[in-house]
Amino acid sequence: MPFVFGIAPVFFIFIGSQIYFLTRLAAWAKKRIGTRGKRIAAGAAGLAVYLFYFAANLWWEAGRPSSIHLTLRDALLSAPFLWWIFSSTVAFLVVLLIWAARGIARTITWTARAVAGRSAAAGRPSSSRRQFLEHAATAAVAAPFVAGAYGLLYGRLNLQTTHQPIRLARLPKAFEGFRIVQLSDIHIGPFMGEDEIRKYVQIANSLKPDLIALTGDFVTFDPSPRRAVVQALRGLRAPFGVFGCLGNHDSWARSEDALTELFGQVGIKMLRQERVPIQISGERLNLIGIDFANSRGMSAGPGHMSSLRLEGMEELLAADTANILLSHNPETFPRAAALGIDLSLAGHTHGGQLALEFISPELAPSRIVTPYVAGWFQRPGGQLYVNRGIGTIAAPMRVGAPPEITAYELTRGA
Repeated sequence: MPFVFGIAPVFFIFIGSQIYFLTRLAAWAKKRIGTRGKRIAAGAAGLAVYLFYFAANLWWEAGRPSSIHLTLRDALLSAPFLWWIFSSTVAFLVVLLIWAARGIARTITWTARAVAGRSAAAGRPSSSRRQFLEHAATAAVAAPFVAGAYGLLYGRLNLQTTHQPIRLARLPKAFEGFRIVQLSDIHIGPFMGEDEIRKYVQIANSLKPDLIALTGDFVTFDPSPRRAVVQALRGLRAPFGVFGCLGNHDSWARSEDALTELFGQVGIKMLRQERVPIQISGERLNLIGIDFANSRGMSAGPGHMSSLRLEGMEELLAADTANILLSHNPETFPRAAALGIDLSLAGHTHGGQLALEFISPELAPSRIVTPYVAGWFQRPGGQLYVNRGIGTIAAPMRVGAPPEITAYELTRGA
């Protein structure tokens, strides 16, 4: 229910954004196109293009299997449409903020003048100041369109490799310096195709991992590319194996069992409420993996454990060594730490994907569902790292949240 209440305002803001920007474009055209006939023709042509893109993406594309390569159709139809939808919606939010700020400023000014007994004309900003404020407002409204283009053309491809040291008090001596490389949130599709995934596979292998962890969301909603994503990831190599867990989108695409089987055929083990010992010289780590755990506002469906309770997890723990949990949903962390799970590796959030955390830590959409958006966290009993993933959903763009491959080096210590 909280998820539904979060979607409704976004829908109405989207509708408002389309009305606002179409109105502004019409006003702009009226000033620059001389005759009424030309304005009507230009308006009809613009509206036809606008409606064509909506029809092409919302009607003609419905039910079409996801492409696993970036086609000309995706580049010319899907990408511009999604850029416009998300950029115009965010820009309209900026417009609303500007309107609110102006309203507050005018109210304060009017009240101050009334108290001072001055006329309404007194203290009005000069024409140069008004012009400056108008230019500043225009730049602020244009910024989301520029940022959206950046996120589409560059931000979603600007991979960061994070080297994260992890100190574990219960780490066996034989595992000092053990390296785990994590990939998450693949979301195979036209904007994360087979060839792109294979590039990330090569990068992961070049980090010389001892073990590779995959933390879910291999597909999005369409189950048809599941064989392709497995084939793209089958080149991962690590001496102690490649292990993974499944995400909410894998469940929504009804692909959990199929992905488990397909990955098994290429030597990649999906851990589903399972554990596996990783052994060196008679010592071992306990690696655990679970399916997506349902949490506040987001469910992968019946049969999935609760992130608050992690039912049955006690049976998967090992008391005499470090426990590492692969859980797509970072919301499992408080319970995992309380159970004494030394390290949790998660994904799910895409780091916010369209985030403005360089302005404020709160400006990331993923904070609607979790406070664990990206990076390293610690609680009594355990640690968590949330990987930003390499794929995208909805908008094929990333702003303030570049794609990430994480390389962990385990060391002993409190």
